[in-house]
Amino acid sequence: MKDFETLLQESVKAHGHLCPGQVIGVRMAMLGCRLIGLDDPSHPSQIKKLLVYVEMDRCAADAVAHVTGVKLGRRSLKFMDYGIMAATFVNLDSGRAFRVLSTEEARNLAAVYAPEIDGKSAQQLVAYRRMPDEVLFHVQEVVVPLREWDLPGPTRRKVVCVRCGQVVRDGKEMTGPQGPLCVPCATGGYFQLVRQISVAAALQHVEGLPCSRFRTNTE
Repeated sequence: MKDFETLLQESVKAHGHLCPGQVIGVRMAMLGCRLIGLDDPSHPSQIKKLLVYVEMDRCAADAVAHVTGVKLGRRSLKFMDYGIMAATFVNLDSGRAFRVLSTEEARNLAAVYAPEIDGKSAQQLVAYRRMPDEVLFHVQEVVVPLREWDLPGPTRRKVVCVRCGQVVRDGKEMTGPQGPLCVPCATGGYFQLVRQISVAAALQHVEGLPCSRFRTNTE
């Protein structure tokens, strides 16, 4: 595996900016890979052995993905929307898995590890580089139950939602009284349906659509 500073600079370039989350994510990924016995996870001989579950949609998640080489499209990166600064690293060959969590104590100790630096963010950038892994992270050895269709590779299962007719892949359907349902039909989606519309009509309509048309549910 490349050294920390090299991985950090590469991750910053891919992510778009340097921030404390990038430092945490790079170090988290490096530790997680060491724990499951992978020294070069992006290498073709190792990338197929690795699954990573990230639990946050923050800067650290991009850093973890960059260091490990996992991708959503390859199904080696799994997003669990927990809002926790943590990631779980799974070695598919050995079955070993470790969950690495960023500690809240580290934020409070930034001034101890970088007392000469002014400014919260700047201080964290330096302190998170200096802290030992034992201070920056908690580690849990875990078991991750995996189904066949959780694994990387081609689609292994398809079913059709009995309500909307949409194809649902890889065991993500839910069971309804009349048969399988997609998640939006079963429990409601992240969106609210306005109407079904053709592509041509949508493109014609959107040209003059005012910005006020898009509102958050907090407005």
